Amino acid sequence: MTPANIGSQRELFVDTTLVDTLTGHIHQHLHEPADKGITIDHDAPWEGTVCGYNSTLRVGDGFRMYYRGWDLDENGKAARPAVTCVAESQDGIAWTKPNLGIFSYEGSTDNNIILDTDFASHNFVPFIDTNPDSDPAATWKGVGRGTGDNKRQLYSLHSTDGLHWEQSSPDPMPLDGKFDSQNVAYWDPNIESYRIYFRDMERDHRAIRTAVSPDFVEWTESAFLDYGGAADTHLYTNQIEPYYRAPHIYVGFPTRFIQDRGQITEGLFTSSRDGLHFNRFEESFIRPGLNPNKWGNRCNYTWYGLIETPSDIEGAPPEISIFTDEKYYSGKPVSTRRHTLRLDGFVSMRAGMSGGEVITQPIVFAGSELEVNVSTSAAGSMRIEILDEDSKTVEGFSLEDADEFFGDTVEHTATWKGSSDLSKLEGQPIRLRFVLHDADVYSFKFK
Repeated sequence: MTPANIGSQRELFVDTTLVDTLTGHIHQHLHEPADKGITIDHDAPWEGTVCGYNSTLRVGDGFRMYYRGWDLDENGKAARPAVTCVAESQDGIAWTKPNLGIFSYEGSTDNNIILDTDFASHNFVPFIDTNPDSDPAATWKGVGRGTGDNKRQLYSLHSTDGLHWEQSSPDPMPLDGKFDSQNVAYWDPNIESYRIYFRDMERDHRAIRTAVSPDFVEWTESAFLDYGGAADTHLYTNQIEPYYRAPHIYVGFPTRFIQDRGQITEGLFTSSRDGLHFNRFEESFIRPGLNPNKWGNRCNYTWYGLIETPSDIEGAPPEISIFTDEKYYSGKPVSTRRHTLRLDGFVSMRAGMSGGEVITQPIVFAGSELEVNVSTSAAGSMRIEILDEDSKTVEGFSLEDADEFFGDTVEHTATWKGSSDLSKLEGQPIRLRFVLHDADVYSFKFK
């Protein structure tokens, strides 16, 4: 077996790529985000009952959220054309709607509208272009589907500030799909190309396609995502992006659309190492729960964009915020709700009190210390043994040498008889043996 050269990159247990064996009372555990309450009510006159497709990203020292403003009349028909709006936040927790003065609504420019067009406002999604060779006049890019004659076409836009947008071409993007979803695109450093994920139909189910481009103009033939033989299910949105703390791993939060139960929705979790083949957990990532406003038609979409926000627990590290909707199609203004996870906290290797172990595949690392994101109960513990490629204990790093850890931290430095120095093992094939009791291990990296 050829050892995986992981260097100093962070590795998450969102999949079992680096796992060799699991023994004892241990399993891969999917964690549900904590509900932190409503953060935005979309109750402005130009917003309404079908606001959605929110996209959140860091801009400078703060954050910006893009979303569709739209409303239905009492007969369920569009009361007016859709617009694209923004909200702003300094901490990702408290949000405001700025008066931007860009577009007029009913005679006033005191609003937060940044797009008012029939070719992109239905589901506009922007991104900051990190391509080192990108045109300075197009440091922001975005995609959107229109209405009417533009209903089955996707268009590209560009901007210098993310607020004032221009159509990049009068022609639609050369992609075939349905597009009536939150289609996302970005510069992917893993392949040094642009990547897009968009909605289509496969075997009579809503499904996700992907394509790549060197220049955001010409695109490869698209392909449906591969879930390794998992059963078909309607997936409306995709919400796929490289995880910002481990960009070689793609994470996604597609919305499962349950058509025969009143078109209710809930978030799922997926991950990938290549952007095409995905590991999809079938258990719900964000359930509707006890909130009656999330049990209606399309009332529990997971929105796009992970951001890092302060914890409301004094002394705790930052956490990840992710957003969902509610009250969609209810006749009331839609609300956006915030949820949080610990850093890297999507999936863990969880062991019961009776104990469980995970041994990795052979790996080669760069660095001199091992950092672990770990949580134990007050009575729980973690110890780490280092094995060689042939699963024999490395002298000085046995289970007896390993210092027991109990507690909860996103960056524990492992030690053996008080020393964390692993420099003599750098570049050599090793395996890690995590021995856990009532504990979760989320990720590890060498530093």
